[in-house]
Amino acid sequence: MSKMPEKSAGTSTQFPILGPVPRMIWVAGGMIFAAMFMVWSIDQSTIASLVDNWSYPRQYQTPQKLEENQYENANQTPSLISDASTPNVAHVESPSPVDSVIAPDERKPDESSSKTWQNVNEHSGQDRVLDLAMLAQNVGWGHDVDNFHGETEREKVKGAGEEHDGGKGDVDWVSVDLEKNFSSNLLARWLAPGGEPCMEAKTADIRVEGLDDGYLIDFSTGDVHQVVFQALDETGLPRCNGGDYFEIDLSGESWKSRPPLKDCGNGTYSFELQVHPDFAGSYNLTIILLFRHFEGLKYSPTRFVLDKELRRIPLKFSQQASKNMGGLHHCEKSDFIKDVWAGRWTRHARNDSCDISGDGRYRCLRPNYPCSTPWCSGHLGLLESNGWVYSAHCSFKLFMVEDAWSCLDKRWIFLWGDSNHVDTVRNILFFFLGVPHLEVVTRRFDKNFTNPRDESQYVRFTNIFNGHWDMKGNYLGLDSLTNQEYRDTIMSYFNGSTVPDTVIFNSGLHDGIYWPNIRRFVGGAERAASYWAEVMEAPKRNGLKAPNFIFRSTVATGGYARTLAFNPCKMEAFNGVLLEKLRSKGIVDMVIDDFDMTWAWHFDNRCNDGVHYGRFPAKLVWKDGKIGHQYFVDLMLGHVLLNAISAK
Repeated sequence: MSKMPEKSAGTSTQFPILGPVPRMIWVAGGMIFAAMFMVWSIDQSTIASLVDNWSYPRQYQTPQKLEENQYENANQTPSLISDASTPNVAHVESPSPVDSVIAPDERKPDESSSKTWQNVNEHSGQDRVLDLAMLAQNVGWGHDVDNFHGETEREKVKGAGEEHDGGKGDVDWVSVDLEKNFSSNLLARWLAPGGEPCMEAKTADIRVEGLDDGYLIDFSTGDVHQVVFQALDETGLPRCNGGDYFEIDLSGESWKSRPPLKDCGNGTYSFELQVHPDFAGSYNLTIILLFRHFEGLKYSPTRFVLDKELRRIPLKFSQQASKNMGGLHHCEKSDFIKDVWAGRWTRHARNDSCDISGDGRYRCLRPNYPCSTPWCSGHLGLLESNGWVYSAHCSFKLFMVEDAWSCLDKRWIFLWGDSNHVDTVRNILFFFLGVPHLEVVTRRFDKNFTNPRDESQYVRFTNIFNGHWDMKGNYLGLDSLTNQEYRDTIMSYFNGSTVPDTVIFNSGLHDGIYWPNIRRFVGGAERAASYWAEVMEAPKRNGLKAPNFIFRSTVATGGYARTLAFNPCKMEAFNGVLLEKLRSKGIVDMVIDDFDMTWAWHFDNRCNDGVHYGRFPAKLVWKDGKIGHQYFVDLMLGHVLLNAISAK
């Protein structure tokens, strides 16, 4: 019987306790003092890091007019490369190709703390071992079981008449729904007593059914493949309750997605893998244990973080001749009703010689480089992503300047949320609408912006920061609504003779710092939902139509920020709680899941500074020590917002 490496000579039970009682007290006191000092140090560094990020320089480079020669590297003609590992990706030829700006998978396993997928732990304790093969057959995605991340179902997508599983026209896509009674169920699991040894033990590893044998698994594309794994304690025995927060990532050269995870509540977890036939090839399935048993929801979670890569499993997805999968339809108004998304980023072109320009931008493809049907429509080059684009249960249009103005002309857009809204508005104005001089875009502003090419077109943006009722403050979130003057300021925009056409609502990262526990946040979310129901009712009392209310979920914080007070575990839970409370008031018209959109890029800081995905381009040293940063994730959000605003 083999033992886990942790149970070695350092185990405290191997040595008797020696010495008189007073010495024991002195030693224990010293250990307690040392532990307190460590906790104080962690919290101090955490707060310093938070202040550093929210005080990130707000003076951005003045946007420069785009010159023709700035696309010098992007005007080369792409050629299709036949390569099984990078299917259907157009590469831009270069006399001296260099590494891609966006590496398909830059994360390396931590050899000091990770177990490679070949090294499978053998253990005893058969009385606590579950039959995972049987479980894989019996776990139903529609069953009423504990499910921290949401309920999963199959999404029917029009397949343009293509056959799938003997049928014609309809295709099953993996899909996720927000769990019914999300808040109460989450509270019940969070407060549930332990008692049993298998409940009290902490997760240290996992056993993945069918994938821990050391063989390269060849999955068929198009099909949905269920994977079940068991949480194990430090002795290798199965745990029998849930609440662990795993980060799951499926990445290939041209595909990045988050397989929807289901917590069965008994120590087992399951997720589904699905890859479109257009993207057959080699993949890595990565499983990271970020927090154990709801510890990410704690007020100061940093001292509880594990952030341990448990598996990085190479997989292969092969196209089956008899299996075809249809495309995605263009997003319509009804598609934005969905509360939780299960999308993916796909890559359709790549310029390996692309380098950062003097103004910090990555113009890797010519602006009019076309989208690949059905993954998007319009010009992929506008996204400045070197070929990447996001799609969910439907695909999105990428807007040219003329299209963007046609969408927003004479509209009034009201935004309430954290500072990510500031970045998004600025990026829409500059990249989509061609509006210069954006110094006015701050935490709180209300301004009309005119089309520089057509003065008859204008759009009004109003932004109210919700991190604090004082625009110079931080870390209140929803509790900023306790200030009467702040509430009156918001209400004033909805009590007049004209009101906004659209409200883009976001709870924000500041909630992750303010609320001491999930129960207190549930109460704050209920009060906030009641207030916003009153705001949405105000126009109706004046005989006006209520604005279109869009809930935009909070981002998945990236890199180092994954371990802080606004970590993905906490923010995903907060997203679900607040959306449920707003839904109960009947005011949500549309949902945009920016948490899912940012997930694929949250493992490091290439596309974010930890808390922002839309900082303006600059050829400066970034958070990860490299020159410049990627900003296309927030540009994609801007396009999705315009899709929602213009949806019919």
